[in-house]
Amino acid sequence: MTLTLCEGLDRLIMFTIGDFARHGRVSVRMLRHYDAIGLLRPAHTDESTGYRQYDAGQLARLNRIVALKDLGFTLQQVGSMLDEKVDLAELRGMLRLRQAELTEQIAADTASLANVESRLRSIESDGLLPADEVVLKPLPAVRVAELTGTAAGYYPEAITAVIRPLYGELYARLARAGVQPAGERLAYYEDAADGVTVHATVPVNSPAEGVTVVDLPAVERAATVLHRGPMDDVLPVVQGLAHWIDENGYRSAGPPRELTIACPADDPAGWVTELQEPVVPVAGTAS
Repeated sequence: MTLTLCEGLDRLIMFTIGDFARHGRVSVRMLRHYDAIGLLRPAHTDESTGYRQYDAGQLARLNRIVALKDLGFTLQQVGSMLDEKVDLAELRGMLRLRQAELTEQIAADTASLANVESRLRSIESDGLLPADEVVLKPLPAVRVAELTGTAAGYYPEAITAVIRPLYGELYARLARAGVQPAGERLAYYEDAADGVTVHATVPVNSPAEGVTVVDLPAVERAATVLHRGPMDDVLPVVQGLAHWIDENGYRSAGPPRELTIACPADDPAGWVTELQEPVVPVAGTAS
């Protein structure tokens, strides 16, 4: 049989199964499996040798198969969807949704990893701080604008998930009210029946419409320590402060506070936060 010019060109531009796998970024074994179940047949199979050949146009179907499979569909479901001609816009929307889910999962896993590392550092340090790192001092009264929310617990990822949007909204409301913050962020926390009440506050000198303004009372004595770095890493310092309070004859006497000293937006390692724990002496131990 004589081949036409177009038929001859088709043969020349076909890919071996190995080359097609390389261009499609999949395995040869996967392509053989897709062929066996009828999901992606080769453009040509040599009857005498069984060698499979593919053309470049089949990469589009391969991309859809892999994309749908990565979305969690079974290969049977993928075949049905392709036979029903899922359009590009619908496929793109499904992939965008999956991308968002994976991004959220990566963020959650990253936070969990940071928490594990923080716990490990706390174990390795045995929860102790150098004695000269803790400073006892009074805290002045301060007028603040605040927004509150509820976190599931005191673990860093739970607090972070609540306090970040609170501060974003707080600064937006102050800007709309034309009120400038009069100092750095001062967060404090209180136990709640369903978790932790998170207070995101900044000092202000005047009322602000749409924002609650409260007066935080002066604290006669607080045990304070500086934490350097992102708040996801704060656990060893928090537990070290707890050990110091206990070993020096004090007990906690009010909501703990966190005063932001420095917070460069593009450098979490440069963050500096003062942890402030109101304390009173245990009778007969500390003065």
